[in-house]
Amino acid sequence: MPELPEVETVRRSLRPIIGRRIEAALVTEPRLRRRTADDFACRLAGKTIEDIERRGKYLLFHLSGGECLLAHLGMTGALLLQPQGTPPQRHDHVCLRLSGGAQLTYNDPRRFGLLRVGEHDRFAELENIGPDPLSDSFTVAQLAELARGRRRPVKNLLMDQRALGGIGNIYANEILFRAGVRPNRQSRRLTRRELSALLRATRAVLRSAIRLGGSSISDYRDGRGKAGYFQLRLAVYDRCGQPCPRCGAAIRRTVHAGRSSFYCRCCQK
Repeated sequence: MPELPEVETVRRSLRPIIGRRIEAALVTEPRLRRRTADDFACRLAGKTIEDIERRGKYLLFHLSGGECLLAHLGMTGALLLQPQGTPPQRHDHVCLRLSGGAQLTYNDPRRFGLLRVGEHDRFAELENIGPDPLSDSFTVAQLAELARGRRRPVKNLLMDQRALGGIGNIYANEILFRAGVRPNRQSRRLTRRELSALLRATRAVLRSAIRLGGSSISDYRDGRGKAGYFQLRLAVYDRCGQPCPRCGAAIRRTVHAGRSSFYCRCCQK
């Protein structure tokens, strides 16, 4: 599933459609994770896309008239900016025809994504998303407050969307390696120094991934159809048995809350 860097990369790649008018919307397959509403197309037609915002792993297309198009890519979804008249592909489910000769197509083989139209403050999906870890306003003190008294592993804390918005399994593994913290450490046991290192690592890993266009391990591609390259820089994720890039010890794998965790027993304490 695309995480913060992939969703942010998609957002940036779609900025050229800001200011364009949605001339028409075509829904060929409404059965996504949540069925597309019957009035979806008519609520979009005639609206202008005024801005594109990211909240955690969600995209918000702010529309003229006060409503928003909420999008989540699920596991295999892609929002593709194309010239109008591009031949439809298998698994194209929604197409927005835009002014200026462009179209925005939602393609999703597994249909786990989500598209909704509504008012910004009425999307239940956004109600419990935690602060953005890339925000300058998010501090070590806030991270310490999130960790205080919590017995659960720090990796689970990083992946809790109610605590921090946007981090998933791939980047949680990479962040913990860079910070030198094992994924099974109890959150409450982290020192102030470790929490500071964790926040620095979080921002460094996420920003690096965004610069490289995200990680195309499976289906992910940006709004131009381009793959990302951060998977070529992964230090521990999915590298069980391979040498640690720092010390050469074999990367180990364990499971936390049903998700694979990868770490170096020498570099992470």
